[in-house]
Amino acid sequence: MATYDVPDAFDAGADAYDGLVGANPGYHKHLRLSARRMGLPDGGRGLVLLDIGCGTGASTAALLRAAPHAEIVAVDGSAGMLAQARAKRWPPNVRFVHSRVEDLAVNGVTGPFDGILAAYLIRNVADRDGVLQELRALLRPGGVFAAHEYSVRDSRTATALWNLVSSAVIIPAGRLRSGDAELYRYLKRSVNEFDGAAEFRNRLQRNGFVDVTSHTMSGWQHDIVHTFLGRTPQ
Repeated sequence: MATYDVPDAFDAGADAYDGLVGANPGYHKHLRLSARRMGLPDGGRGLVLLDIGCGTGASTAALLRAAPHAEIVAVDGSAGMLAQARAKRWPPNVRFVHSRVEDLAVNGVTGPFDGILAAYLIRNVADRDGVLQELRALLRPGGVFAAHEYSVRDSRTATALWNLVSSAVIIPAGRLRSGDAELYRYLKRSVNEFDGAAEFRNRLQRNGFVDVTSHTMSGWQHDIVHTFLGRTPQ
């Protein structure tokens, strides 16, 4: 963002990040569900997958569980978050690359990929259409794209619940664990400003994806967190 550098902010909050998201009921379960919803066949055997915006590796672990035999390239623009991810134990079919999404080609991430998982990424980039077009171009024909993302604007109930939980739980917990709540105030604000689910589906279609659908989560994050799916034309 022009006024808020998200990768730099995540650098500062990297040490506390796993503890915070681990306290969120359903966080890891929902990432695994989005990865399963990609419908990757045969445990990913023979597939090459991109986990873009991998953070500390939670989405990478979800993708690995859905496709344990795939080659997975996990990318993040925050050196601090990536250091946390790399410090964990991974099989040899997973590798990590430090790159902002706008600089993938410069950093050797060129594809083609059979599938891309983008967890909590598109909301945090300034040129959403440009990034979606770039990611679509990295996919093979018929490749699957999944965005695991917050979207509340289509539901007054979801919006109210998101703001309540953000103000009463997420921001205070972020301040307590990291000493700085700005990243979590940004999180609250960015979710409120992001596309509604219908508009994001339309955005995917405008940027060349077909067979676009979305599916929400269970529990308190119903109509708050969604899996958005699309494919590249055959």
